[in-house]
Amino acid sequence: MTSESLQPVSAPARRTVMAAAGVTGLAVALTACGGSDDKSSSSTSGSQDNSNTASTATTGGGGSAAAGSGGTALAKTSDIPEGGGKVFADQGVVVTQPSAGTFKAFSSKCTHAGCAVKDISNGVINCPCHGSQFSATDGSVKKGPATQPLPAAKITVSGDEIKLA
Repeated sequence: MTSESLQPVSAPARRTVMAAAGVTGLAVALTACGGSDDKSSSSTSGSQDNSNTASTATTGGGGSAAAGSGGTALAKTSDIPEGGGKVFADQGVVVTQPSAGTFKAFSSKCTHAGCAVKDISNGVINCPCHGSQFSATDGSVKKGPATQPLPAAKITVSGDEIKLA
């Protein structure tokens, strides 16, 4: 016989198992909500007059945008409808033109569950997953379940070209 004592093998605590299951579930949910088959979409109309928290670029006469700066070319200014915008899914950004010559950019990732926003209509950026809506003027939440605004993204406008900064 051996003199080794028989000790019970300890199993992970219930709390550890539950936390691991929760993290796994969250990862699955974010993966399901994170994709987008549509490269871009756009529509027009409406605008909101809210405080300016997004990156703003203005065209014409030097404007407030950095001229000649590097970055990924997104679109021509004429591609972004006044009062509307366009989603650039591959770059993770949505660009809007709330008023003539003023361009704003936000993350295209919904702050509720990480889904990609899909389109802009009536001055509102729409998320198709759970119905959240954000202002095309400043990214603020117009309709939940999202509670946080879309983060601002940096763009530059040089001549008629919009670039991701």
